[in-house]
Amino acid sequence: MPDEVKKPEGDKGPCVECSRRKFAKIGMGSVAAIGAGASVFGYQFLSPNVLYEPSPIVDAGKPDRYPPDSVTADTQNGIYIVHGAQGIYALSAVCTHLGCLTAWKPELGIIACPCHGSKFHVDGIKFAGPAPRPLPWLKTWVDDDGNVLIDRSEPLTREQFVRI
Repeated sequence: MPDEVKKPEGDKGPCVECSRRKFAKIGMGSVAAIGAGASVFGYQFLSPNVLYEPSPIVDAGKPDRYPPDSVTADTQNGIYIVHGAQGIYALSAVCTHLGCLTAWKPELGIIACPCHGSKFHVDGIKFAGPAPRPLPWLKTWVDDDGNVLIDRSEPLTREQFVRI
């Protein structure tokens, strides 16, 4: 049998320097750190996670910016502003097939979807491709300052022209 090592008489264990007071301070500090971390995550959880989107109403400027018989593409807002014989109207530039952004082809006089080949007349009517519906017309009006305003959130069920 190996010889057992005997502890010296005054030895009370491995944590002689640790007093109850030090242990309590370390424990309280740990609890405070955990509480602070939980408070930060709790605040993030309870604070609103709001996605701020731009206004659906677009100020397209003065009507004289759009010459007669013209189609102006506003790719930033996803709209076409068309000045036809009956007045100014706006179309959505988002294809009704899968939501791709369409492109105005002035050499052909059509609006075409580069993704899947849908083609639309200037009035939004589909004549080729997989799109199930025509491009929607958007509510268009002139405000008190004489600017053309377009509401992208309100598609129209029938054609509406702004007479200039």
